[in-house]
Amino acid sequence: MSCSEPRPQYNTLEDYPVYPYADLGVTYTATSTTFKLWSPAAQEARLRLYDTDVRDVAPHTTQKMQEVDGAWTTTVDGDQDGTYYTFEIKQNGRWLGEATDPYATAAGTNGWRGQVVNLLDTDPTGWEDDRRPAFGTPTDAVIYELHVRDLSIDPNSGIRHKGKFLGLTERGTVTPNGDTTGLDHLIDMGVTHVHLLPSFDYWSVDEARLDSAQYNWGYDPQNYNVPEGSYSTDPANGKARIREFKIMVKALHDAGIRVVMDVVYNHTGRTENSNFQLLIPDYFYRFNEDGTFSNASGCGNEIASDRPMVRKYIRESLEYWVDEYHVDGFRFDLMGIHDIATMNDVAETLHGIDSTILLYGEGWAAGPSPLPDSLRALKVNTPKLRRVAAFSDDVRDALKGSVFNHEERGFVSGATDRAESVRFGIVGATRHPQLAYDSINYSSGPWAPEPSQCVNYVSCHDNHTLWDRLAISNPRDSRATRERMHRLALATVLTSQGIPFLHAGTEMLRSKGGNENSYNSPDAVNAIKWETKGQHATTVAYVRDLIALRKAHPAFRLGSAERIVQHLSFDKSVEDGQFISYRIQDAPADQWSDIYVVLNGKNASRELILPEGTWQQVVDGSEVNAQGIGEPLSGSLRLAPISANIFVRTAAAEPSR
Repeated sequence: MSCSEPRPQYNTLEDYPVYPYADLGVTYTATSTTFKLWSPAAQEARLRLYDTDVRDVAPHTTQKMQEVDGAWTTTVDGDQDGTYYTFEIKQNGRWLGEATDPYATAAGTNGWRGQVVNLLDTDPTGWEDDRRPAFGTPTDAVIYELHVRDLSIDPNSGIRHKGKFLGLTERGTVTPNGDTTGLDHLIDMGVTHVHLLPSFDYWSVDEARLDSAQYNWGYDPQNYNVPEGSYSTDPANGKARIREFKIMVKALHDAGIRVVMDVVYNHTGRTENSNFQLLIPDYFYRFNEDGTFSNASGCGNEIASDRPMVRKYIRESLEYWVDEYHVDGFRFDLMGIHDIATMNDVAETLHGIDSTILLYGEGWAAGPSPLPDSLRALKVNTPKLRRVAAFSDDVRDALKGSVFNHEERGFVSGATDRAESVRFGIVGATRHPQLAYDSINYSSGPWAPEPSQCVNYVSCHDNHTLWDRLAISNPRDSRATRERMHRLALATVLTSQGIPFLHAGTEMLRSKGGNENSYNSPDAVNAIKWETKGQHATTVAYVRDLIALRKAHPAFRLGSAERIVQHLSFDKSVEDGQFISYRIQDAPADQWSDIYVVLNGKNASRELILPEGTWQQVVDGSEVNAQGIGEPLSGSLRLAPISANIFVRTAAAEPSR
């Protein structure tokens, strides 16, 4: 509508019109800048302009906005590059207070004001030539979940830009003992994707006092389209955040590693005074019948992803990170809050840009939601999602015990009733004729149509680290015994048929001193302690070599449920609650025509009778060697306690059939 027409009145939030264009926020040119805000609830709207991001300084300009074609709009002449701005609306005769533009792509200190920037100035040298590293199908991924600050903040990291995006760009960094750290360590490990915990602008760290001790995981979103200021060298400078994030992405790409962003569109860090609530009251949130904010996130609110303009916002935000920052994938926090239609809309859009973009999330919520379960992207609804994967809490807790019962043991730590759930993880939560689905810990049937929709893991930033959890559940076991448990868990994840996911530092037995929820704990708890790399060299090498083994052998990533059924079979005749045995035979494109995997979860050696023929062991409880461990084997042998074992044959080594 034009500014001369009377404003329509809307009876419900559902009546709000969808703004059809992709130009909300700021459109910058060197001669003028146009500002647009979508807010059907507003009676009036105004723009405030500032020369500084200091909060107690008054605006130098306040400009009335006009509603044109469904958006509150105003244009400011001249080159506004570097100018800070806010919006404010009037509702029911009252101005609600200034807020940052939800569509802002740059911001000043603490994100309290958006900033106009010429994005062309933020591209680092060679950015136009940046390309995503080559990548095939989702099950080819090996994901490494990392908090930006954790990687570099340790005094022994050898990294100069500690706690910063730039800390992920430095090469040649080592500990005082000469062990590689940082980016070089990631390259050595062979991971394909670095999953960064929230790196958009979040509000819990005060960017104005970064010389003081502060820490947060970042699951309290403030500005979704702006990089986090505390990870930049100059939080007041919107261009610095952007440029340094891009430098980080390019450094990882140059190293052959893709970048996944952990995104938190399910809730906002603030509620009543969030940017959304101040500028588009109530529209972006779900509410209970009594009018209170619904809280499936456990953080005070939940986003109404099913509303058209919220869905559009999420989609456009993700597109922006892909287009402007060359991001290669997204992990959706509490994905079970989002509606299925939104997730499929996002997937269709992003895969239309690049079919190799990786999408996965948590198929659960932290509490009840007004949106019916049947409409939400819960794990059980994964078959309704198109090329979006969900985390398998089934295999996670089967391996180490429930995250809600700290003393409970899992397959690797002494449980005798978790083997079937581990087998479920081995086949990537797909349908397999040999599985007894009534014996799976959390699922009554297969929930992943294909293994590419199942993310297998045993630990992540949430809950205890794997090492700390084993110390709690198995306090009487020796350190050496718990190291064997740790390696068995990681070997299971890295040889199973889903997408493997590793918590940063797990390869060096990462500990947080028993802290279960370290979201705001100090660096002394959260930092990756690089001196432990040398102390646990056996496990570091074991994980590195398992990753290389997986990447070299398609048998461990067959890629389809049909192929898994065709090529992978369990030997139920020798299995029990602490012993899993299966073969992968004639896997397409694999030089090993017969692979025999045996997982011994019992803290005792066990006799194994190998299938007919001569076999070469390539994995045992402490070593991985694709060329072979020891001499060729046949007949019987004894397996080490608590160990993963893999035996292989090539076609030339097989007896005639």
